[in-house]
Amino acid sequence: MHRTLQITAGSVILKDNLPVNQVNSCFEADPEAVTALPRHLRLTSNQDLGPEVPPEDVLGAYCHPEIYPLVLTNKTQEIFNCRIDEDVTDEQPYKLIRKEDIFSDFENRAAVSDFYPVKKIIQEYPGDELLLVYDKDFKYGLNFYLIGTEEGKENYLNPPEVPEEQEECKEHIPEDTYIYKPPISKPWVSLGSEKEIEEESVKKSTKEITYMISRKRSEFGAPVKFSDQNASSVKDAYIECTAYPDKNFTLKQLERDVGMQVVPKIKDTSTQTRWTYPKNATTQYYPREFSEEEKEALGQSKTLTEFLNNVSISVEIALQQNEIMNTFINDWKSLAEEEGTFGDKTDTHLKEYQSFTDLHNLTEKMITCVSWHPFIYGLIAVSVAVRLSFEERVHFSGKLLLQPSLILFWSFSDPIQPQLMLESPDDIFCFQFCPSDPNIIAGGCINGQIVMWDITAHADRIENIKAGGSRSKNVTLKPMFLLEPETNTEAMYIRHCAVSSIENGHRKAITDIHWLPDTFEINRLGSVFENRSGISCQLVTCSADCTICFWDIRPQKALTPQPPTEKKKEESIEVPFDVPSTFLHLNLSWKPLSKIRLSKGETTLDHCPTKLSLSEGSLLYKAQDKMLAQSKAMKAGEMNPYQNLEGGLGNHLKPIDDFCTKFFVGTEEGEVIYTDWKMERDPETGRFMTKKPLSLYTVHDGGVHTVQRSPFYKDIILTVGGWNVAIWKEGIMTGPLLQSSCAPKRYTSGHWSLTRPGVFYIGREDGYIDIWDLLEKTHEPAQSQNICITMITYIKPWTFSAKQQFIAIADYYGTLHILEIPWTLSHPSTNEVSSISHYFEREVKHLEYVEQRKKIREEEKKEMEMEKKKVETYQKSKEQLEAKLKMDYESYLELEKNILINLGLIKVEETMSNMEMI
Repeated sequence: MHRTLQITAGSVILKDNLPVNQVNSCFEADPEAVTALPRHLRLTSNQDLGPEVPPEDVLGAYCHPEIYPLVLTNKTQEIFNCRIDEDVTDEQPYKLIRKEDIFSDFENRAAVSDFYPVKKIIQEYPGDELLLVYDKDFKYGLNFYLIGTEEGKENYLNPPEVPEEQEECKEHIPEDTYIYKPPISKPWVSLGSEKEIEEESVKKSTKEITYMISRKRSEFGAPVKFSDQNASSVKDAYIECTAYPDKNFTLKQLERDVGMQVVPKIKDTSTQTRWTYPKNATTQYYPREFSEEEKEALGQSKTLTEFLNNVSISVEIALQQNEIMNTFINDWKSLAEEEGTFGDKTDTHLKEYQSFTDLHNLTEKMITCVSWHPFIYGLIAVSVAVRLSFEERVHFSGKLLLQPSLILFWSFSDPIQPQLMLESPDDIFCFQFCPSDPNIIAGGCINGQIVMWDITAHADRIENIKAGGSRSKNVTLKPMFLLEPETNTEAMYIRHCAVSSIENGHRKAITDIHWLPDTFEINRLGSVFENRSGISCQLVTCSADCTICFWDIRPQKALTPQPPTEKKKEESIEVPFDVPSTFLHLNLSWKPLSKIRLSKGETTLDHCPTKLSLSEGSLLYKAQDKMLAQSKAMKAGEMNPYQNLEGGLGNHLKPIDDFCTKFFVGTEEGEVIYTDWKMERDPETGRFMTKKPLSLYTVHDGGVHTVQRSPFYKDIILTVGGWNVAIWKEGIMTGPLLQSSCAPKRYTSGHWSLTRPGVFYIGREDGYIDIWDLLEKTHEPAQSQNICITMITYIKPWTFSAKQQFIAIADYYGTLHILEIPWTLSHPSTNEVSSISHYFEREVKHLEYVEQRKKIREEEKKEMEMEKKKVETYQKSKEQLEAKLKMDYESYLELEKNILINLGLIKVEETMSNMEMI
C-alpha cells in the first residue's frame, strides 16, 4: 500500500493505494506545486510518500506559498541577533529583520549570505521589516523560514479568532480520524500541456498524391501479345526516367536513431632486410700523364700562354679573398642577427623584466613618484604614500606620525630588500635627482614642505660593481648595484639634512618639482641671469594652494644679513652625526625666493596648478651629460661643490635678455595655461604683479597629471588628464595640435619615449597602458597592454644602451613593474624625426586654416545680420512713407476745403453735414 499526494491547481488530495507510476501524472497538472514543497517532501516517479511523513506537513507547505524555508548558520544568527534558545525561544519563536540589514549582508558576503536564495523575494517585499520564524520541529524542513508577504506576516502575528462553535466541533472529532473535504470545481487554467500534446501528436506533413490511369473501353479484355524488339529502332520505345530532386515532395527527417560501433582493424606486417655475404674489393688506377712530345707542344702553345696571362690576375684576387674572409658564411643569417634583448624585431609588446614590492612594510601604500638613477645601472628610487583620503588622514593622524615616510632605492640585484631608505617628515609626492650632482635629492611633501637629502657619504655603497671571478667587458659595461653580503642584511635609513619652513612655504601638497638647469638663475622678480657657479642651485615647485614657488639653496646673505647673535646660535647648534651639514643653513628657515599666483582674471579665485614644464629644454640625461655626471659623482668624495655654497645673487651677474621665461602649467580643473614667470609693475599700485596668462584652454575633463616637453622637439608639449590626451606647440595660440577622443577609462599618467619621437606611453586607471605611435595611428593608440589590476600612478622610461631600454610603471597597490621595451618601440625608423616634424607642421597649417574659416564664418554672419537689418529698415521706411503720404493728403484736403469756403463756393453748414455723413 502506498500513500501519495495528488496535487492539482488549487487543491491537495491525499490518496491511498495509488500506484507509484501514477505520481508524475498527479504532478503534471500543476508543476509549480512540486517546487513549492520542501525538499524532503518532494516526490519523484520512483518514490512514494512513506508512512513516516505526516500529510499535514505537505499540506501546510503547499497551502502557504508565502513561506520560504531557510538554513541560517551560527555566523548569520550572530549577525542578525536570532540565535536559537537566546534570541528566539519557544515563547517567542520569531524575529523581525530589516531589509537594509539584509542588503548590507549581501554587499559584504554576496552569494555566501544565507539569504541569497530568496534575494528576489526580499527585493520585491513591500515592507521595511521581514518576519523570520524559528522552525523548531522542522515543519518545513529547515531550522528557519521566512514569510514573504505582508498578509502572511499579519496572520502570523495576529492570528484570526476561531468561532466557538467550530472549536466545539473540533473537540468531538477524534484526532486520528480523517475528514474528507470534497474538491471544489474551479476553471481550468492552461499551463502549456496542450502545446506539448499537440507537438507529440502525429500529423500528415506532406500532401497525398493521387494518380488516375485510364484507357479505351474497347481495349479492356483484349488479348495481349509480347514480343522483343530493338528499342532504338522504334520511336518513343525507350524512355529514360532519371531521378531529380523535387522541392515540393522532399521529406525532412527530423529525428533518426542511428547506432554505430567502431571495430579496430588489426594487421600484422613485417619486413626484413636482405643480407648479402660481405666481401673485400679493391681497385687501382694510374695517373694519366702527357707524353714528352705533348708537353713540348703545350709549352710552345700561344693559346695556353694567353689564357694563363688573362686568368692569373683573377685567380690571385680570388685567393686573396679566400684568405681575408670566410666564403662559407651565411649572409642571410648575418642580416637577421639577434639583438641582445628578448624576442625579435617583430615583437611589439612590453615584457616583464622585474617587479619590486616592499614586503617589510605592511601598511597599504601607493607609489607617487619614480626616478631612475642617472648613471648607475639597475638603481631606481620610488616614493610611497599611504592610500588614504583627506578625511581618513585627519582621523588617523596620530598613527601616521608613528609610521616613517620613505623614498626607497631598489636594485635589480635584490628585488626583496630596498638598499637605501630616505626618511622624510611626511609622505613624498614628488622628488628629483640634482642634475649637477645625483647625490643631492630634493622632494616635495604632502604638507607643503621641501626636503633635501645628501647621500654623498653613501656613494661608495651604491656604486659597488658586481665583481665575478674573471673581469670581462660585459661586467664593465653593465655595472650592477650589488651590496656586500655583510652590509646587505639590513637596509640603511638616511635622515634628511634640511627641510623648508612650514609658515613660508606651500599650504598644501607639492605636486611637482624641478631643478633649474645650471646655465641660468633667476631673482625675486623673475629676471634671468647667467649662472657662473656651474651647478644647479635653484628649484621650482607647484602646489594645490594655487602657487608656484622658486627656491634657492644658497644662503641669502646679501639679501638678508643676519645679526651676530643669530650666527652664534647657528654655530652652537649640534648636528647629529648621521646628518650631513650640507644644507644646515636651510633647515626650518628656508623660504621661497619668489611666489607666483595664477589669477583667473576678474574674480578673486586662482588657478590650482598640478604639473608644469619650463621652456628651457628637458632635463633628460644625454650621453655627454651622463659622462659629466659620472665624473662629478666620482669626484664627489674629494670635493663637493655643494659643501661651500656662496650667497646667491649677491654678485653682479650678467642678465640674459633673449631668454624665454614662458612655461606651461596644468591645473586641477583640466586647464592648460601658457604663462610667464617674470613679474611686471602694476601701473595703478606700483607693485610688481604676476602677468596674466597668455593663453588658457580647457581641453581635459579632469585634473592634468602630466605636462612634459618632447625630448626631440623643445616646442612640443604632451599633456595628459581626465579621459584624453593633447599635444601642444609653443607659440600656437589657437589650440592643441592633437586632441584624442575620450578613452574607455580615465588617464592617470604619461611619458614620451626617449628614443622615438612619435611614441609616448599613457597609463590608465584600469591597469592598462596605451602605446601611441604617431607614425602608425594618430586618432587612437597603436596598442594597449595590461600591466596590473589597479590604477597606474607613474610611468618613467630609461635607456641603458642602444640594445636595452626599460620602462618603470608604478601602480596604486605599491608595486613597481620594470618592463623591457621591444625593438620596434625603441629603435626609430628612417627619417622618423623629420616625418613627425612634418606631421606637426601640417597640423599647425590645419589649425591656421580652421582659424581662417572661423573668421570668414564670423564675417559672413555679420554680413547676414547687416542684410537682415537693412531689410527691416526698408520695411520700416516703407510704412513711414505711406503714413507721411497719408498725412500730406489729409492736409491737402483740409487746405482745399478752406479755400472753397473762403471763395463762397461751399457753405459751412454743408461741410458740417458732409463731415457728419462721413
